[in-house]
Amino acid sequence: MVEVEKMVAGGLALGHAPSGQVVLATGGLPGERVEVRIDTQRKRLLQGVVTEVHEPSDDRRSEPCPEVSRGCGGCDLQHATPAAQRDIKVGIVRDALARLARLADVEVTPGVELGAERYRTTLRCGVVDGRLGFRSHHSHDIHGVDDCLVAHDAVAEIVRDGRFGAATEVVVRAGARTGERMVVVSPTAESVSVPPDVVVVGNDELDAGHRAWIHEEVAGHRFRISARSFFQARPDGADALVDAVGRAVGPLSSTDRFVDLYGGVGLFSATFGASSPLVVERSASAVADARVNLEGMGATFVRVAVERWRPSRADVVVADPARAGLGADGVRALAATGATRVAIVSCDPASLARDVRLIVDGGYEVQSVELVDLFPNTHHIEAVTSLVRIS
Repeated sequence: MVEVEKMVAGGLALGHAPSGQVVLATGGLPGERVEVRIDTQRKRLLQGVVTEVHEPSDDRRSEPCPEVSRGCGGCDLQHATPAAQRDIKVGIVRDALARLARLADVEVTPGVELGAERYRTTLRCGVVDGRLGFRSHHSHDIHGVDDCLVAHDAVAEIVRDGRFGAATEVVVRAGARTGERMVVVSPTAESVSVPPDVVVVGNDELDAGHRAWIHEEVAGHRFRISARSFFQARPDGADALVDAVGRAVGPLSSTDRFVDLYGGVGLFSATFGASSPLVVERSASAVADARVNLEGMGATFVRVAVERWRPSRADVVVADPARAGLGADGVRALAATGATRVAIVSCDPASLARDVRLIVDGGYEVQSVELVDLFPNTHHIEAVTSLVRIS
């Protein structure tokens, strides 16, 4: 029997076994007494899955998607109410900042509440027997699904009705506000059956130089998004992210020098109305899209990894790195711009805390952290940190 003490990164419930070992388990909530099936055992750590709840939390609910009970591991917080999920994520970020960044008094707010069902416009799926599916709990096996609760309707139709032959992986993308759809199939798009309006492209074709894209609209701007370019997985979430970053850095003046690190297809440069923004991005696909999306804005593009970029002077910097965060080299590049206002978009609480500690040590002060819950029903956390230079 384990009493859950708190939730930690990865959506795991933390408690202690009678032996004193730490227990991390999927499927628990704070305050509950649960039984856990141990799948992984180390000297001081046990990890597994909650199999029975003896004293349930008031925040527990029945999972709204039947695929969870059948073994789908895609949405690991469906057993918590939406309000509890938001509280859990705020607590995880506060804990990471206190433990890893040694910052216990930072304001962390949950941000705007976004819809928890039928929201995802991008899904990365496995294939089993020609049908799409997701990883099973604590397994590399693919669990085939009949539907997906969090998939946008335009994506869910492909999940339900698509057939993908001998493919091993499929990325499904849709422009919710444009109606355009695409599937990117690995290794090849042979024997794929999807609705006739869907653009179908194989990774072998992309490797050979073929180009394919869809469009999406965010904050009044239309964005081209190529098959291998990253873009946020819901347009209302991208709207919320733009708003949160705008609050983090404040309005731009016509003379502010704006640098967009890990700039992708130009989301922040386009929506902030920056004058002659500088976009640093290493993805060739994303830079090609950004050139289209920022046409007429006088943008400058530097196609290089941020860690290898020779910094330019800036007044305002927005950085949206991958899950690993900025790291020491990225923080050095950011600090070398001399920017007085900075916003960091983080998708992992541990990398957020590590980056913030490095930036604070470099002469900045944290103003606030605002979460943008792009992925309800899952443990994934997106946070916007506002910092100002003080030395």
